[in-house]
Amino acid sequence: MIDRYAYPEMKALWETAHRQAAWLEIELQVAEAWAELGKFSADAVRTLRAQARINPPRAEELEGEKPGQSSEGAMQHDLAAFLASVGEGLGEERRYLHFGLTSYDVEDTALGIILRDAIDVLSAAVTELEGVLRERAREHLDTACIGRSHGVHAEPTTFAHKLCVWLDALANSQQRLAWTREMVAVGKISGAVGTYATVPPALERRVCENLGLRPAPVSTQILQRDRHAHYLTTLALLAGSLEQMATEIRNLQRTELGEVEESFGRSQIGSSAMPHKRNPRISERICGLARLVRGYAQAGLETIALWHERDLTNSACERIALPDASLLTHFMARQFTEVMRTLVIRPERMRENLERTRGLWASEHLMLALIRTGMSRGDAYRHIQRLAARAWDDGEDFRALVEADADLAARLKPAMIAECFDVQRAVAGLQEVYGRFGLLEPAPPKRKAARSAK
Repeated sequence: MIDRYAYPEMKALWETAHRQAAWLEIELQVAEAWAELGKFSADAVRTLRAQARINPPRAEELEGEKPGQSSEGAMQHDLAAFLASVGEGLGEERRYLHFGLTSYDVEDTALGIILRDAIDVLSAAVTELEGVLRERAREHLDTACIGRSHGVHAEPTTFAHKLCVWLDALANSQQRLAWTREMVAVGKISGAVGTYATVPPALERRVCENLGLRPAPVSTQILQRDRHAHYLTTLALLAGSLEQMATEIRNLQRTELGEVEESFGRSQIGSSAMPHKRNPRISERICGLARLVRGYAQAGLETIALWHERDLTNSACERIALPDASLLTHFMARQFTEVMRTLVIRPERMRENLERTRGLWASEHLMLALIRTGMSRGDAYRHIQRLAARAWDDGEDFRALVEADADLAARLKPAMIAECFDVQRAVAGLQEVYGRFGLLEPAPPKRKAARSAK
């Protein structure tokens, strides 16, 4: 089941009640700023703070956007309906709400808060995944496997090396998330077309500072949508990296490779028709969802160009794209964390696949050894290629062909040939990579589960 609402920490940010709570806090902050400027009664604003409450069902009713609901008498404006629903529980102090503001002074500023907090949730999920990848990498620093280019055997690598590549991609995503947090943690309280005709810049600075936001250097009726497109493209890049990782799991789980396998429960069913099936279903799910997130990024790019000081072409798009992309990307990160935490890794199958070509992976090492003896690169390449072709086409043992070749024997001692076929020597340089990722340092001790009091 694909439930993008499965993880409450992200779901909570996009719920109507949370959004309206942010709207109310902005309205109250503005009223308090007006009181500080001497425009409102401080006592009335304190009463407003004490008594103002959100009522999402009533706001929805007043807005009148429910399917099948008559539009007769409906406001058909979400913020106006929100203000009316809050005002129903107030006395005269309701007149201090929304003074001098336009709707998107509230809505865009609240969106800045939500996007900032959504990035924090995403970053925490990525951090958790990084921790799991480091743990699995430490387990497999010496687990050699064949590297593949174009899907064809190339030279040896290690499973830990694969995970280092993923760790680097996640580090890049963390950096982009940090940049994007700066980009979206912005508010605006500048009036109908951004001219401060009805609110002073000092009020905007005070409110944004209290909310943990930066005031936009300039705004119209809205914040410019390149910020939100930036957010969506950052999520699309993270989703793309998760897709890259999930694609590798899918490939390595193919029957003819069989090097890893997603955890498979005792009662789990892979196919209604074939009882033997075990499919990389979560990795496939992640790859499918990445396409949706990329689509939302494209939609975000389309909303940058608006008419004059604003139009509504961004609004409906963002109400779907921003929450869905956030929920889906977080869902993907959390799901892939579980894939990697429980992944079945088969070093013996990796070794078997590594040896499947009977030593062909050593061809470059042999060529370089010949070059070091004084042979030209072209001659060395063609000589090794001829032996490799015999092994490839006729199924002969490549190492045996090398050891029996008189021309090679005249140039390379047996010990030199043995070095060329030494897998551990081929991956020794990865110690430098492991050090860059802190994998050679002792892993932090795992916390013991707390015992329940009896």
